Amino acid sequence: MTFGEQPAYLRVAGDLRNKIVDGSLPPHTRLPSQARIREEYGVSDTVALEARKVLMAEGLVEGRSGSGTYVRERPVPRRIARSGFRPEGGATPFRQEQSDAEARGTWESSSAQTVASGAVAERLSLLPGDRVMRTKYVFRDAGEVMMLSTSWEPLAVTGRTPVMLPEEGPLGGMGVVERMAAIDVIVDNVMEEVGARPGLAEELQALGGVPGHVVIVVQRTYYASGRPVETADVVIPADRYQVAYHLPVK
Repeated sequence: MTFGEQPAYLRVAGDLRNKIVDGSLPPHTRLPSQARIREEYGVSDTVALEARKVLMAEGLVEGRSGSGTYVRERPVPRRIARSGFRPEGGATPFRQEQSDAEARGTWESSSAQTVASGAVAERLSLLPGDRVMRTKYVFRDAGEVMMLSTSWEPLAVTGRTPVMLPEEGPLGGMGVVERMAAIDVIVDNVMEEVGARPGLAEELQALGGVPGHVVIVVQRTYYASGRPVETADVVIPADRYQVAYHLPVK
């Protein structure tokens, strides 16, 4: 192979990908067998296998036990809207994670006290091992899981207060800003960092994805006078959703 030349398995995967995209291999069509790929492209079994692995990792095809490999249905990405604007009357967890006023999703959650890992402690300006309240959310739209979220709040801030449990008490189910204001902690800034990575096995199981699928991860942190008071990881399937931001202009 000369400099700049694609490896054979990528060239084969690229041709098959084009056929999937242009409809020559429509959804639910069986992908050519390894032997067929070997013969059609004049490559080895190893190259044929690696090309199929590439398409699986990209989420374009899926294996069916005892049946073969098939082209997956390609969903039309829907939008998850995020915004710097605050809705009137506070924000439910779903509205906090998607600011679209027409969003009518549901969620379930569970909270537990735990110790901050090194990464979480750094984001909350704590020491590793400090106590935090961890809350895990599953968000659904029309019954379909669309988003996962895990948040952490320092118990040094919320411990022994009416808002210690995000989904219980007099302000249970309200947004971070409203809950913190109730204990005289005024949130004045929020930072979101957006990235992507392969989904973890438990994430993809909950989101209905397949191994190798990519997820969008929004790392969000709320601040009060420079002090982090809540941080969260929001996990979104990249093949089904796009993240759109609406930011206020001052």
